[in-house]
Amino acid sequence: MLDEPIHPTVGGTSGPQLRSALDHIRKIIVDGICHGHFRATISSSIGNGNRRDLLIEAGKSYKFTIPESELPR
Repeated sequence: MLDEPIHPTVGGTSGPQLRSALDHIRKIIVDGICHGHFRATISSSIGNGNRRDLLIEAGKSYKFTIPESELPR
């Protein structure tokens, strides 16, 4: 089950930043469930050049900048 793509079009058609962000979200969730409790916040905004700035806060903060061309269609 963990090897299945989160979204059907995210498999091989998305770019490396989006895949990296989704892999990181998955890791936070799985680690938190194994630990027994966790809190995470995910927010997004549109930055320069229609890039998506994705911020994940889960103890530490992680920022991913995803170009519009990497978004699933």
